[in-house]
Amino acid sequence: MTDFPTIARYAVIGNPIAHSRSPDIHQLFAAQTQRTLEYDKILAEPDEFGTVMPAFFEQGGLGLNVTVPFKQEAYALSQILSARAAAAGAVNTLWLQNGLLHGCNTDGIGLVRDLTRLDAQLDGAQVLLVGAGGAARGVLQPLLEAGCAHIHIVNRTERRAHELREDWLSALADHGLPAAHFDEHALSAGNLLSAGTGSWDIVINATASSLQGQAPELPPDIYRPDSLAYDMVYGPEDTPFMRVARIHGAARCADGLGMLIEQAAESFYLWHGLRPDTQATLETMRATWSAART
Repeated sequence: MTDFPTIARYAVIGNPIAHSRSPDIHQLFAAQTQRTLEYDKILAEPDEFGTVMPAFFEQGGLGLNVTVPFKQEAYALSQILSARAAAAGAVNTLWLQNGLLHGCNTDGIGLVRDLTRLDAQLDGAQVLLVGAGGAARGVLQPLLEAGCAHIHIVNRTERRAHELREDWLSALADHGLPAAHFDEHALSAGNLLSAGTGSWDIVINATASSLQGQAPELPPDIYRPDSLAYDMVYGPEDTPFMRVARIHGAARCADGLGMLIEQAAESFYLWHGLRPDTQATLETMRATWSAART
């Protein structure tokens, strides 16, 4: 007989994973809601997700967040998909229910909530989405539902940008999901050099380039005068993408800590049925980083 730990176990799995602040965030959520839990980081090699993930649940784990590069593999292995995951073709939140592996994607709702917190004007916005991986997949539907008028996907490999567009539309049709006002909105795809001069209200970096200390190679004249440059990567200092965007004329820059907290809060709700205070969590995290620098 297998002895499972008595404390509720959760984790985030990815590669790289050392930078993740998800354990800190979920412990803050637990303190707010008077829950007791463990939340760990799991580093898996690129070919190990299919064995490491099931082993976590077999050993008593209750919920798992999924980050780069495993979101599409988590989607493929999920037995029950939420509507958000079905539309995204990617999963970042897993849990077992009645013996079945459930998958959801909370990235998009996390991004939209954080952009709203930043007073970004989403209704009618022209959005440049940089990247075509699992992070980008998770945010298309929520951005369009929020009223964005045009989303242009760019990627180093143009083929992958077009594949994302086609996969997304196919997923909507296959699962009988609405195309998020697709008839009224434009969605296009291309390479990094097809971004368009002065065209974008919001530029979102959905690549992991900042984790490698680099910024995507975008044309310097893509930003409108009041534009927002948003990096899904986060940290105590400006990311490489943010630094370059500011030089190239972005009016405002933000990292993805707010998105991380908002998507984590949605995962927390799926697992516990409780909604934590995300603004208080964000202020605590920023204050902790600020104190560490002094």
